Amino acid sequence: MKKSLSWFTILLFCLFSLFPMLYVVSISLRGDNAFGSRSLALFNSQSTLKNFSELFLHTPFLKWMMNSLYVSTVVTLSGVILAATSGYAISRYEFKGKKIMLMSLLTTQMFPATMLMLPFFIVLSKLHLINKFLGLIIIYSSTALPFCIWQMKGYFDTVPKELEEAAKLDGCSSFQAFYKIILPMSTPALVITGLFSFMSSWSEYLVAAITLQDPELYTLPLGLKSFQASLATQWGLYAAGALVVSIPVVVLFIMISKYLVSGLTVGSVKG
Repeated sequence: MKKSLSWFTILLFCLFSLFPMLYVVSISLRGDNAFGSRSLALFNSQSTLKNFSELFLHTPFLKWMMNSLYVSTVVTLSGVILAATSGYAISRYEFKGKKIMLMSLLTTQMFPATMLMLPFFIVLSKLHLINKFLGLIIIYSSTALPFCIWQMKGYFDTVPKELEEAAKLDGCSSFQAFYKIILPMSTPALVITGLFSFMSSWSEYLVAAITLQDPELYTLPLGLKSFQASLATQWGLYAAGALVVSIPVVVLFIMISKYLVSGLTVGSVKG
């Protein structure tokens, strides 16, 4: 009885979670104003792929996607490289101000993103990085790095130091021991770091809205927002774009699913 009740509860929550997604699919396949309709049917005889064809052929959607891919890729690579090297240095070496640095990294996570918008804008303006991808990349990387460094530091703490000592006895330098021995063992943590960096930039809207004003530089969130106007909203295009935007994220989660649990849990064993 308890097992049946558990399965029923899980099924109920699955249906509750799936219905909004199916409704977005329905809106993307309809040519009318879906939000003005009283019908609860997800699909009907008038369902069509017109919104998708219009999205790719008559809007700069592909341009927005390339912009987002460029920014997210750079942020992910920089995040993984900087977090891995910084986390390793903090984990393995003792230096003056180490505890203050760790506390500072943790403290930065206490402030909401909206609180940092004005300082970010002022700094980027003085550096002449408004309307440039570099300014957006710097902000995304700097906001994602504290968590990523803590994640990598926690993971490196679980790796025995004897492995590096053995590598040095075999003639490896400190960097070679890190590159050839430690990094290959840290794949789960590197995957989580890369995923967090990618997600922090792929679907972010607020920072991009204050940094990029040129439509040619729009990322996907800004581009999709342009379908919304004060008097009317192109809900079909909006829904179609939202579905396409979600595809890379779903594919990425499927590809790295085997690393997710180990990457998130092993690094939390030691702080």
